Formats: sequence, structure tokens, C-alpha cells
Amino acid sequence: MLSIAHGVTGAFIATKLPHPGLYVPLIFASHYLEDWIPHWDVGTGLSTGRRKKSTALILEAFELVVTVGLVYLFWQHGQAAINWPAWAGLAVSLMPDLLESPRNFLNWEPALLKPLNDLHQFFHHSTSSIALGLGPQVVVLAAVFLLK
Repeated sequence: MLSIAHGVTGAFIATKLPHPGLYVPLIFASHYLEDWIPHWDVGTGLSTGRRKKSTALILEAFELVVTVGLVYLFWQHGQAAINWPAWAGLAVSLMPDLLESPRNFLNWEPALLKPLNDLHQFFHHSTSSIALGLGPQVVVLAAVFLLK
């Protein structure tokens, strides 16, 4: 999934539950469950060489800006105090992808991260079809918007 779907889902979960002890594990689980759905993301094609690492990094930077903007718009805009759960949910939701970054971009995988990355790879189902791969993500974003 795109970071947009993961980030918005993480912020949503964190703002609906009262304690990090509850929302952190659920956010991690949601990341893996969202990745289980066949999807398209900026990393699609990295492992096969169909996408350049530099292109993926540029797309990911743009995507992160959109993600931060949506979390701000949905949960921060108009609030005087920082909505810490929303921002923590965003950060936690991206952890599985961030932990996999050294393997994907540097061809380096610390032994400590290998089991987590293997779990992530097990759940990750991507499709090269942008249209089919973005559909489930639009549904996730619409559901979060309607339920928030």
C-alpha cells in the first residue's frame, strides 16, 4: 500500500483508542493486513528492476508530503494542541516499510531486521496494475474519511 493509506489508517486507529499499548500493535497489524490486499505502491517493481531506486525515492518523498498533509487536515487543522496520537499513529504505521528500506535501497539487511522483513514480505502482495492496485487504497481512504 502507499504510505498515504498506511499513514491515514495509523492516525485513525491511534485517535480512536485511548492508549499506545492498544493502538501500536493494532497499527502494526493493520499495516500487514493492508499489504495483504493486492495493491500498487511506489516500490512495485524495485525487486525485479522494473523501477529505479531513484524514481521510487522521489515518488515516496512526494507521497510522504501528501500523507503528512492529510493527517494534518483530518486530525490537526484547527486544533491548538498537537494531536500526538495522530502523529504517533502515522509514524508507527510506516515502520514496517522503513525497516525494510536498508534492504530495498542499500542492499544491506541487518540480521536483527531479517525476521521482520521476511514477515513483511510474506504479507506483501503487489500488482503492476496501477488501476487495480489503487482501488483498494481509495476505499481505505474513503472509509477513514467517513469514520473519522
